[in-house]
Amino acid sequence: MQSLFHKPVFLLALIGLSILAQAQVLIKHTGGSAPVDPVLANLKRSLQFIAMGDWGRNGADHQLQVARQMSVAANAVASQFTVSTGDNFYPSGVVSQWDPLWKYSFEDIYTDFRLQWDWYPVLGNHDYKSNPDAQVAYSAVSRRWKMPARYYSRLIPINGDTTQQLLMVFIDTNPLIPEFYENHEYGPNVKGQDTAMQKRWIEEILGDPSPYIKWKIVVGHHPMFTGGSRTETYDTKAIRATLLPVLEKYKVDLYLSGHEHSLQHLQSGNGLHHVISGAASEKTPARLVDQSLMAASEYGFFVFSVTAQQMLLQAVNDAGRVIYRYEIKK
Repeated sequence: MQSLFHKPVFLLALIGLSILAQAQVLIKHTGGSAPVDPVLANLKRSLQFIAMGDWGRNGADHQLQVARQMSVAANAVASQFTVSTGDNFYPSGVVSQWDPLWKYSFEDIYTDFRLQWDWYPVLGNHDYKSNPDAQVAYSAVSRRWKMPARYYSRLIPINGDTTQQLLMVFIDTNPLIPEFYENHEYGPNVKGQDTAMQKRWIEEILGDPSPYIKWKIVVGHHPMFTGGSRTETYDTKAIRATLLPVLEKYKVDLYLSGHEHSLQHLQSGNGLHHVISGAASEKTPARLVDQSLMAASEYGFFVFSVTAQQMLLQAVNDAGRVIYRYEIKK
């Protein structure tokens, strides 16, 4: 895989550092980075979707501003669905499928017609503080909220072609963190989860031998690598130890997460890309680490454009400016 905007990295060395004007964006590169066009690119004949996370705050802390720019972006590229990387409702999830937060933090915020297309969420740690199964139950209430279980998968045709498919695997990372079982807030809803069953399921889904699967993306709340405040915290280490060998074994192309309230792009061994999109309603500091390609302390989200041979990543901030663009090629 090779980037359109970055030469292949053969040595883990920071050769250059770009700070984009009017944006808190750090980019690691090897000799000169191409300027970023602030206007969203529309990759024709592709599957396009939005990835966002860490959002439900009744519109506060830039949630409304980010939602407006999601609307603009969704219409510009004809987005087909939205992925939520978890922590869907702050501070403590929802208590039922009839909780008022569904109206105030979701339905009244993401109102644009193009954002009525399907939403594919995963559960974050804040969602575990109340009733995580209420978010599964809401799938029977809402036409767009598509969460049939705490973990699930989707095979999505690229540009309507069933011989070219994107496999998306939506997992529940919370039970994969041992410390959560003794946590008084997360523990009650983590206990009783069959982690071995989920791990077997992940391997079964990722092991699908279909020649029609061109890309594999796994979505979970907790990152494996990050330049945020959780670089070596217990949750990051637990997810890395559990998932990284599996994702590398089945040649997953990209792991998409939230949890860190920033926009990040990293790459680990064997070419596995990592995108953190957890800044839809809060931003916190982000820095470059060994695996980083980009780290941005910015409110915003990512737009994905996928064809059979390329995947275009674009990070968009709360002002609607594209602050980072990267192309992955098969």
